[in-house]
Amino acid sequence: MTYTLKLYVPDDTPPGQRQAAERLFREALEGALGDAALVAPVYRAYLGIVAQHGETPDPESLTVEERTVLEHWQMAEAAALEAVFGPHRHLDEGGYDIVLPA
Repeated sequence: MTYTLKLYVPDDTPPGQRQAAERLFREALEGALGDAALVAPVYRAYLGIVAQHGETPDPESLTVEERTVLEHWQMAEAAALEAVFGPHRHLDEGGYDIVLPA
């Protein structure tokens, strides 16, 4: 696996449900990006864009390549979050961390 996922769910979530939620998140994220091998490089590129341009960059200030990466990551992230937390997810209902290998 090219990345480690930590999904934030309520502490009283049974281990089986947590694992199922993580599986759903991974499947949606990887499916939206096209392959599990694309998660790490696309996420790295996304982090670089955010580091350089801020958390919500103006799309007009980005190159075509940066805009493409940003849009792909945001769509994949939204699909993964919706798969786990539903379409009416609120920001305080959970989240995730992705850890990439060094």
